[in-house]
Amino acid sequence: MTLTIAIIAGSVLALIILSAFFSGSETALTATSRARMHELERKGVSGAHSVKRLIERRERLIGAILLGNNLVNILASALATMLFVELFGNVGVVVATVVMTALVLIFAEVLPKTYAIVNHDRMALAVAPTIRLVVSVFSPVVKGVEFIVRHTLRLAGVNIEGGESLSAHEEVRGTIDLHHQDGAFIKDDRDMIGGILDLRELEVSDVMVHRTNMFTINADEPAEQVIKAVLASGYTRVPVWRDDQDNIVGILHARDVLGAVSKRRGDASKIKIATLTTPPWFVPDTNSVADQLKAFRRRKSHFALVVDEYGEVQGLVTMEDILEEIVGDIADEHDVEDTAGVKREANGAFLVDGTVPIRDLNRSFDWQLPDEEVTTVAGLVIHEAQMIPETGQVFTFYDFTFEVIERERNQVVRLRITPPKRR
Repeated sequence: MTLTIAIIAGSVLALIILSAFFSGSETALTATSRARMHELERKGVSGAHSVKRLIERRERLIGAILLGNNLVNILASALATMLFVELFGNVGVVVATVVMTALVLIFAEVLPKTYAIVNHDRMALAVAPTIRLVVSVFSPVVKGVEFIVRHTLRLAGVNIEGGESLSAHEEVRGTIDLHHQDGAFIKDDRDMIGGILDLRELEVSDVMVHRTNMFTINADEPAEQVIKAVLASGYTRVPVWRDDQDNIVGILHARDVLGAVSKRRGDASKIKIATLTTPPWFVPDTNSVADQLKAFRRRKSHFALVVDEYGEVQGLVTMEDILEEIVGDIADEHDVEDTAGVKREANGAFLVDGTVPIRDLNRSFDWQLPDEEVTTVAGLVIHEAQMIPETGQVFTFYDFTFEVIERERNQVVRLRITPPKRR
């Protein structure tokens, strides 16, 4: 009799340990990521391939682990009930329920799962071979369970084939934002990686220099005047037009100008500007920024003119404009200070040029102003107000206050933006 009790007690203890193994394995294998296992596999870590194969089919994995866990828990409870009924009579059922609930909760659930959460990669690598065997053994039963579950849900009008899932870009972006909030990712790194992810979502029209801000040169002006203007502009490449500013006939490179001046010993009158220009390259304003970057690399060019669907020049885009979407503003020794067009005031408000892109403000100050419909901050105010505002008008959108400081004709030139107070 005593031997029988000892055997049952030992069996219950063994089953609780087995239950702890299943619980911890489930947590470890669901907490680890395929990307992490892929990197470990690339480094030659033993067991990483097995873990990767298991988590590729999480539904089958979870089904096998739950089946094993339920089997051992139910068997342990049945044996414990037999044991306590033998020891305490009918009241043993109550004793078995209380004791097994405590044992399973503490030692078969909370303890192993807590350890697995803290050490999920290490534990996943350790249990993978055993769990693969369990999945193989239980595979026929799990398939049957999956069949019943799928058809039962289908009868209830639930389709689990096309479940909700994040795209790879959304998942990476969400992970980066989460780590940034936790302090593991500094803002510059978050913005840089976010900029790379945004390239396919942005169009060339979102990053181009608008035609109103383009510096261009009339090809019919005297060569001396053209050379002086190019050298004074600070730009490397300058569009050249003839007869009409929309009629761009070439691109003038400052290096070619300097070479021609040097070759003719400073006598600009002997230089023919038309011979120094290169043919302009026109690209649609609907091109994605990622595709435009590839096109720049393919053509080994850094400069393109942007046209709309009617062929009208809308602006220009450079390789630097695209790179700034990733790394932020790129300034050199020739750039004028405060080129961003934003000035912070003592009271916490900002004086902002109307042409400043909303995306730049969001990145610089961690704002969340929408930029899906319009590109610039002036465009946002006009879009939301559904009118061209007058100087002095004040609007409140998205908890921000926008005051029109300056307007020229139909263009909002400058605004004062007061962000909401941080709580």
